[in-house]
Amino acid sequence: MILKEAKKLYIETLGCAMNVRDSEHIIAELGDKENYVLCDNVLDADLILINTCSVREKPVSKLFSEIGKYNKRKKEGAKIGVCGCTASHLGDEIFKRAPYVSFVIGARNVSKIAEAVNTPRFLSVDTDYDESTYAFGEFRNSLYKAYVNISIGCDKKCTYCIVPQTRGDELSIPPELIINEAKKAAQSGAKEIFLLGQNVNNYGKRFSQKRTDMIDFPDLLNQISEIKGVERIRFTSPHPLHMDDKFLETFANNPKICKSMHMPLQSGSTHILEQMKRGYTKEWFLNRALKLRAMVPDVSISTDVIVAFPGESDADFEDTLDVMRQVKFEQVFAFKYSARPLTKAAEFENQIDPEIGSQRLEKLQLMQDDILDEISCAHQDKIYPVYIEELRNSGFLAGRSDNNALVQIKGDESLLGQVVNVKITNPKRLALYGEVVL
Repeated sequence: MILKEAKKLYIETLGCAMNVRDSEHIIAELGDKENYVLCDNVLDADLILINTCSVREKPVSKLFSEIGKYNKRKKEGAKIGVCGCTASHLGDEIFKRAPYVSFVIGARNVSKIAEAVNTPRFLSVDTDYDESTYAFGEFRNSLYKAYVNISIGCDKKCTYCIVPQTRGDELSIPPELIINEAKKAAQSGAKEIFLLGQNVNNYGKRFSQKRTDMIDFPDLLNQISEIKGVERIRFTSPHPLHMDDKFLETFANNPKICKSMHMPLQSGSTHILEQMKRGYTKEWFLNRALKLRAMVPDVSISTDVIVAFPGESDADFEDTLDVMRQVKFEQVFAFKYSARPLTKAAEFENQIDPEIGSQRLEKLQLMQDDILDEISCAHQDKIYPVYIEELRNSGFLAGRSDNNALVQIKGDESLLGQVVNVKITNPKRLALYGEVVL
């Protein structure tokens, strides 16, 4: 029997951790079914894939810029495919604007990748397609951390967000598939399981097939924590609306759940939250965040903030700053509002002058810098268990503390995949530097 020579795949992944996991699924599917191996040089590739994101500014112009760049550089006969969220909402328009693209598959159609590479001008962007029970092959970028999807799609109707239009309605992945995937990852050496979903703490509300058992997100967290070899569990993103007491108590009391929480605020103004259709108030968010601080004193809380959302007044913006003062987030991902296609907010008439938006964003970021300086100083001389995951330049290793602080130490590769105690000797805003202690 003559084995066919492996074909080479180059993939560019844009956007969130869910896109990273989708790319891992694509690599596994093409490796198992089409004999593709990953390469890091686009000039060698037989297939070039762009896994796109629609969330940030100008995703469409960035996409076509990337396609054009690859078309000029690719070797003769190489195919170009477009996947992900921008593919979902542009669909056939991609072929019209870039006729040299071989196929387009949306964010909810990843399992069709093998069919796509063998079908001329293949197009599949169905956001109702059900991949929630599909068992993908095994591929992971990291030996030490395993991303695991627990749901697909999103049921929320946030007026600024395109995700429901690109990933479809929310479905929970059956727990047995999740547990099996986490077990395989742990058996291969991953000590950390990172659960992914648009609203992870809404898990269990709807499955594509009828079930007799009842399971929610805290139940799932407890089941995963019982898997041999799993030492740490992280997740993103929970929705503030679903942060009930059971969820907070499980987070606080299960020692394998890392003590970092992403709580997307978006705005501190109840009025703006209503316009965003977020489903909670400023008071509810503060209640949950401050209760979390009380239950887990060392918790780190990160958030997302949009400034200059349509209709945001000076008073509304001050409400956002007030929440930041009270919660003191360890990390803030702040953005000036920009209209996204297919969203309600893009149709609102009371858009904010971009210059005002820039001024508000700068003010918020300066406040956060002051908060981070205060937080960083508090880390001095503290000792944290750190899971070492990455070899960096100049002899540094990097990892995360239990509460998600980025920690860097001097050391060699023998420490990769180990949890070591690190004393912080030089805390900075974006990273803590320290030394291993026994």
